[in-house]
Amino acid sequence: MGRERDGVLLFAGVPYAAPPTGARRFRVAQPHEGWSDVRDARKFGPAAPQISSGGMTDPAPVRWDEDCLTLNIQTPALDDGARPVLVWIHGGGYRNGQGAVPWYNGARFAANGDIVAVTINYRLGALGFTDLSRFGEEFATSGVNGLLDQITALEWVRDNIAGFGGDPTKVTIAGESAGGFSVATLLGSPRASGLFRGVIAQSGAAHHVLPAEAGGVVADRFLEALGADDVIGVEAASVDAILAAQTEVARALEGGPGLAGELGVPVSAFYPVVGNEALPQPPLDAISGGLHADVALLAGSNRDETTLWGYGEVDDARLARTAEGFGGLDLLDTYRRTRPEASVEQLMIALTTDHMFRIPAIRLAEARANGGKTWLYQFNWRSRNERLGATHALEIPFAFDNLHQPGVDVFIGDGPSPQHVADAVHGTWTRFVKAGDPGFPHYSLRSRETMVFDEASGVVVDPDAEEREAWAGRR
Repeated sequence: MGRERDGVLLFAGVPYAAPPTGARRFRVAQPHEGWSDVRDARKFGPAAPQISSGGMTDPAPVRWDEDCLTLNIQTPALDDGARPVLVWIHGGGYRNGQGAVPWYNGARFAANGDIVAVTINYRLGALGFTDLSRFGEEFATSGVNGLLDQITALEWVRDNIAGFGGDPTKVTIAGESAGGFSVATLLGSPRASGLFRGVIAQSGAAHHVLPAEAGGVVADRFLEALGADDVIGVEAASVDAILAAQTEVARALEGGPGLAGELGVPVSAFYPVVGNEALPQPPLDAISGGLHADVALLAGSNRDETTLWGYGEVDDARLARTAEGFGGLDLLDTYRRTRPEASVEQLMIALTTDHMFRIPAIRLAEARANGGKTWLYQFNWRSRNERLGATHALEIPFAFDNLHQPGVDVFIGDGPSPQHVADAVHGTWTRFVKAGDPGFPHYSLRSRETMVFDEASGVVVDPDAEEREAWAGRR
């Protein structure tokens, strides 16, 4: 039993797998036992266990529970309409977030595009991505259980979405930040084959996974932080203790945005770990080898992504150390030349944005460019809050046509509504979900066509080409 909300039908908190509690906590999700009576689906389910980030997209306190493997469906009608389906995977650094965030309200997709919109929850942080495979076969997937939760949700959509007016053969998966990492990683997972025909990767590509060695380091430090000698001690720990240990490990291991730290790769702790049934090899390698070449891909990033984090006081020495960490001072020379008026802080933002988001998106597009089913975008519309610019996550309410949702006004700043920009972005996403083509030229290595969204949107050939070329031979 659902309810009408925002002019469409909403079915919330629908379980797609059994609760991952007790002995199931660090194991692959199991089928839900189902129910025989009418189920009340009027209320969103709890988020996965997490420490609230207090972020713009979800400023309210988070209600969480280990019984979190649920999804939410918005549909124009319960009929046999065989509508295209959009499945949204939330971001939050693989440690925060949930499908019920108002910015992810899919009502406009349902109303404007006759699309069925689905959002999901999945296990986060240490509960979703600690590689405990050393303790036996039953923990073989523990480093990617959060990713396998996403796959299980997609299997539920495949088997059940027709009952909500959707077509299981017309599924597009989309996400931003860690959600973008997720959908790009699923593009490189043989375990996800046949579950989607399109991917929209917003500010997230296929680089952000942990090699098995790094996953082992995270597990070692996690056991140490918990005071556990083996998996029995881990399973006996309270969720609060697990979250506290997770935070301690992250602080100890991470080198800062875009930097390697003790893990040896510029990826955070508790990210998907390579070397298992879901990710037998790095996803970008699998994609380059032709995996899911028949799936349409729309990928991109925002021009000023890392303003959202801020870097405090930045001086020339810190900027130079960052550039060296990215592969050499010649990178910094290029950005000084292409941006002669930029401050030290602005140069830091440009370098870290490209390293973490724009160049990985380009590498993903390059890996598939010969197939003709890949499109690249860049979101350049700047917040009226000058500190933010075209920051990380700013494009989300534009893509969902949700400029009216709570917190968006703070993010976009004072001034007239940029609804015309939302119309352009939302229209592009809608076309892609419905037809597998966003309506502009696909990405080619010859011209590198990129749709740039701004006050006036249009296709640009190889934007910021000199800066892109400076990353040749690097990540």
